[in-house]
This record gives sequence, C-alpha cells and structure tokens, in this order.
Amino acid sequence: MSDLFKKAFSLGVGLTVVSKEKVEKIVDDLVKRGELAPAESKAFVDRLVERGEEEQSQIKTYIYEQVGRVLAELDVPKESDVASLEQRIAALEKKVVELEGLQQE
Repeated sequence: MSDLFKKAFSLGVGLTVVSKEKVEKIVDDLVKRGELAPAESKAFVDRLVERGEEEQSQIKTYIYEQVGRVLAELDVPKESDVASLEQRIAALEKKVVELEGLQQE
C-alpha cells in the first residue's frame, strides 16, 4: 500500500486534471484487483483529491507569478496604468476642446 500511495502522489500535476470520479474509478479498480483494501478506499480517494486540489492551487499561484514576472520584464502596462492614461487623455481632450472654443470667440 505504501509504495502504491507514493506512486499515486508522485503523479503530481496529473492529479490536478483528473476528476474525482476518475480517481474513484481508479481506486475501485485497485480494490477489485486486491491492491487496496475496501476500507481504505474512501480515505485514499479523499487524500488523492485533496493532494490534487493543493497542487492545482500551487500551480495556479506559480503560473500567476510567472506571468506577472514576464509581463513586468516585457514592460506591459497594468490595466490600472492604462485606465489612468485613458483618464488623463480624456481630461486633455476636454481641455483642448475648451481652448479651441476660447480661440473661436
């Protein structure tokens, strides 16, 4: 059981894309083949699903960090920077219209 458990956990990233139903099916097959005791199956499924969720969260965090790093390296402006510039442009356009209006008078 211990070796099987280690192998399952070593799947790592693979567990994050496997649904709970698929994990349950795999564990049911292990029980049928006698490689896992029926009494241990639910706890085993729960551990695998929990581990998969933890790893999925870690992967998501890692991806966000890496994407943020790459965007910063490429000097891609943040959404808030773009919004701020849009506001400044709108204010300047308004000022230009006002100044043009004064010149025509």
